[in-house]
Amino acid sequence: MAKQNGVDVRHYDVIVAPHITEKATLLSDQNAVVFKVAIKSTKPEIKAAVEAIFGVSVTGVNTIVQKGKTKRWKGAPYTKSDIKKAIVTLAAGQTIDITEGAR
Repeated sequence: MAKQNGVDVRHYDVIVAPHITEKATLLSDQNAVVFKVAIKSTKPEIKAAVEAIFGVSVTGVNTIVQKGKTKRWKGAPYTKSDIKKAIVTLAAGQTIDITEGAR
């Protein structure tokens, strides 16, 4: 297994990016952070990746699959990609500053 800074490289394939919206910012009051994750990732994989990359303990993971919308470009229809989001609840007193980056 390839490791980078003590973290398994596969964890970086699970967590795609932080999802920054108004609703996601409001969830930070409830000790939760929202990430875009790989479509085929599971809740245990997401939990392990967040714990390894950010060094926090996760108490819960909820996932949402947002289906891609059908759009039109120059009259031709196309479908945007599906996106999977994970709402990760952290243990009391722990936070993730997504602006500073990962380990």
